[in-house]
Amino acid sequence: MLGYAIRRIIFTIPMLFFVFTVVFFVMRLAGGDPTYVILGDQGSQEAVTQLRLKLGLDEPLIVQYVQALKNLLQGNMGESIINDRPIAPQIMRVLPFTIELTIAAILIGLLIGIPLGVAAALRRNKMPDYLLRVFSLVGLSTPSFYLGILLLLLFAMQLDWFPIIGYKRTGDLWDRLYYLFLPALSLGLGKAAFVSRVTRSNMLERLGSDFVRTARAKGLSEYKVIYKHALKDCMIPIVTVSGVYVGVLMGGAILTETVFNRPGLGKFLVEAIAQRDYSAIQSGLVFYGIIIVLVNLTVDLLYGLIDPRVKYE
Repeated sequence: MLGYAIRRIIFTIPMLFFVFTVVFFVMRLAGGDPTYVILGDQGSQEAVTQLRLKLGLDEPLIVQYVQALKNLLQGNMGESIINDRPIAPQIMRVLPFTIELTIAAILIGLLIGIPLGVAAALRRNKMPDYLLRVFSLVGLSTPSFYLGILLLLLFAMQLDWFPIIGYKRTGDLWDRLYYLFLPALSLGLGKAAFVSRVTRSNMLERLGSDFVRTARAKGLSEYKVIYKHALKDCMIPIVTVSGVYVGVLMGGAILTETVFNRPGLGKFLVEAIAQRDYSAIQSGLVFYGIIIVLVNLTVDLLYGLIDPRVKYE
C-alpha cells in the first residue's frame, strides 16, 4: 500500500505541472493581449506600455512562463491589478468556504444517493425504482443555481427555516452548518441523483453475481449480504464517480456562492472576471486545477484502502 501511495503521489507532480502550463498558455494565447482587454480600446499607448511592464508581458513568452512557474513554486501568485494586494492571501482567505461547501455537498450526495440506489436495486421495476428514476432525471437536469433559488423561496422565504443569504465565518459549529445547509443541499441533490443511478446499476450487477449467491447459500443475513458483500464491492465505482463529480461541484459552486452571497473561490473568480483582473483570473484557475488534481489523487489512494488488490500499473 505504501509503495502504491508513493507512486501515485509522484505521478501527481507532472499533472500539476501540466495544469499550470495549460492555464498559463490559454490565458495568454486564447484571449489576445490582456492589456487591451483590461484597459479597453480607449487606453492610451502609454498606459498600455506601463501595464505590460507591470504584468511582465514585455518579456518573451518562455521567459514569462519560467518566471511564473518560479513564482508559483515560491508561493507567489502575483498582485491584483485592481487593489495591488497579493493574490495568494486573498485566495487562501476564501478557499476554506469553497472547500467546506464542496465537502458538505459530497456528504449530502452520498448519504442520500447510496441508500436510494440500494433501495431501487432491491425493488427493481417497482414503485421505489420508478420514483428513483424520476428523482435522478430531475436532479441531473436541474442546474444547481436554479435549485438553490427554489430552496431559498421555499425554506427561507415561505417557511423561514433558514437564512436567505449570508454565512458564518466564526462561531458555533451548528450556526455555521445552519448557514451552510441550503447551499450544500442545492449542490448535493444533483450529486445524489448521479450517485443513486451509479449505485443502482452496480448493485443490480452484484446481486446477480456468484459471490452473493454463495453468501446467501451460507445462510448469512440479508443485511450482511447486501451491505457487507454487494455494496462493499460497489464502493470503487461510487468513489470514482464521486471524485469525477467534484469538478462539477466546483463549477456549480461558482453560481451557488453568488446566489447565496457566500464568499468562496468561485465568487472570487467571478469578481475577478467582472473587474478584468488578469492576474487574479489566472491564479484562480490554477487553484481550481490543483484542487481537481489533488481530489483525483485522494480517489486513487482510497482505491488502495477499499480494495487491497488494487495495484498501480
